[in-house]
Amino acid sequence: MTLLAIAAVASTIATAAQSPTPPAKSTFDVASIKRNKDGGPVSGLRRFPGGRFEATNIQLAALISFAYQLQPFELIGGPPWLMDDRWNVVARIDGDPPPMPPGQLDAMMIATQALLADRFKLVVRRETREIPVYHLVRANRDERLGEGIRRSSVDCLAIQRATDDAAKGGPPAPNPNTPDRVVCGLRVGIGRIQFGGRPLSMLTNVLTGMTQRRVVDRTGLTGDWEFDISFTPPSPPPGIELPPPDPDAASLFTVLQEQLGLKLEAARLPMPVMEVERVEPPVED
Repeated sequence: MTLLAIAAVASTIATAAQSPTPPAKSTFDVASIKRNKDGGPVSGLRRFPGGRFEATNIQLAALISFAYQLQPFELIGGPPWLMDDRWNVVARIDGDPPPMPPGQLDAMMIATQALLADRFKLVVRRETREIPVYHLVRANRDERLGEGIRRSSVDCLAIQRATDDAAKGGPPAPNPNTPDRVVCGLRVGIGRIQFGGRPLSMLTNVLTGMTQRRVVDRTGLTGDWEFDISFTPPSPPPGIELPPPDPDAASLFTVLQEQLGLKLEAARLPMPVMEVERVEPPVED
């Protein structure tokens, strides 16, 4: 899997929320920006110990999405070169800022916002617009679910407490997950979702990243669930190379309906987006 694909999987768990208590350090100490002229399929963001940050062969739209924790479809406006041109960024922030919980901006993201405003003269504005979405609903009229999904019978909260106690010096906590089964957690691969002991709200986040539309849970199903599905991967973004698909695998939409008894229905809803009001190419260094 490429760096960008890894970043995309991670970003499906985040939402466009801002940290209520931003870290004290909010700017890079040093930063270099150059236009990428080599091309190539590898593109992504990486963090290194010591506060080093690198963006390689990255579209400016992707860098903005990282800085503000947006899904690609939540960023609108701006000139065509926002998607066409590629950039290399190498920067460093003092210390080694820890990551924040999903959905909150950490020091690296806030520093990237400041870098975009300073070097790209970026000005953005949040607003609400009606955009295409998917409703995740039950597929069958009798509301019967598919044979591939079942309610979780594992107390994942108790397992998490045992894991926390083990980290504090307590007895080792058993890991219920195996390569073939996820009992507590979420594992997303190319054309596969392993899901266990989690609410369907976490599935909607994954589906949002895969379908490039916000997915809203309308199933009415509560509690935690378990399933393991394989499917033909959706078309990747430009520059991402995936292995040849399994010719016998069905599409994600088909597998959701046939195995889980769920389906995605197209709809439109007012949703928060971020509009690019102003941006300029930077002076390279």
